Amino acid sequence: MRRALPLVVSGTVAALALAGCSGGDAGATTASAASTGLSTSTPTSAPTTASAGTDAATSAAVRRAISSLEREYDATIGVVAVDTATGATVTHNGDRRFGYASSIKVFAAAQFLRTVRGDARDEVVHWTADDVAAAGYSPVTEQHVADGLSYAQLAEAAVRMSDNTALNLVLTRIGGPNGLDTALADLGDTTTEVVHGEPDLNTIEPGSTEDTTTPAAFTSALATVLDGTTLSTADTALLVSWMSGNATGDALIRAGAPDGWVVADKSGGAGPIRNDVARVTRPDGDTIVLAVLTRRDDPAQPYDDALVARSAAAVLRAFDTGG
Repeated sequence: MRRALPLVVSGTVAALALAGCSGGDAGATTASAASTGLSTSTPTSAPTTASAGTDAATSAAVRRAISSLEREYDATIGVVAVDTATGATVTHNGDRRFGYASSIKVFAAAQFLRTVRGDARDEVVHWTADDVAAAGYSPVTEQHVADGLSYAQLAEAAVRMSDNTALNLVLTRIGGPNGLDTALADLGDTTTEVVHGEPDLNTIEPGSTEDTTTPAAFTSALATVLDGTTLSTADTALLVSWMSGNATGDALIRAGAPDGWVVADKSGGAGPIRNDVARVTRPDGDTIVLAVLTRRDDPAQPYDDALVARSAAAVLRAFDTGG
């Protein structure tokens, strides 16, 4: 039997957030200038398309809005959004590769919930101060070098607080980066290439596909993870709870969603890269799954949260019936 564990890290997470932890994602200052190397090495898909569920006028409006943002921010934007009830889809650069940065953590946590069950989730793990220093941004695990945390607590910390050391420890439990890459392939995502842990996953070499994905791949993978059959009902709810408490996502898709829409997300940021992948629930209860992946075309320019929020707003308007 699968079972969900109590959210035992939540108190620690809340305390850290209130204490003024950085709102940026792990690795936000560690990516090299090579992080935009994919901009010339990977062909783009058709600029903006929409499924039969969205009309031509809506598609044109999204295209104009996204293209305007790309010019304003000197950036490349990739978005795929799918209404899970109707299948209506909006996509812009859906097959273009981007570094995924810390957004991969939600899939590591999902694979942990999928494969580690029962008391094995309660096993307490220990690490060293050197491990934390090597991993970088680790607001939860740096407080628990002496006493450790359980694997369940680490998975939660990786999603809620984007804790780098937590991701590395969870990755070790599920078979390393290769284990997660294989798990994603088993779920149908043969595009995402998981090669490194933190912080190396934030550096994308020119022409390399390592530690990259596409908006289409991430949207499809998240939809599969949250479809109610990949994980047990309890574990699906647990993962959504962790995502709903993502402390690094308030300025991203959540900021671009219409009033009353509920966002559960996992963000990522490194150098010029800023991403967010989310499930958005409308007031009528229907859900939209989307990935917004962005990078500044000048690798020396830092990412901008507003670019993700405004991109999300432009796309989500296509699904807003005003109800």
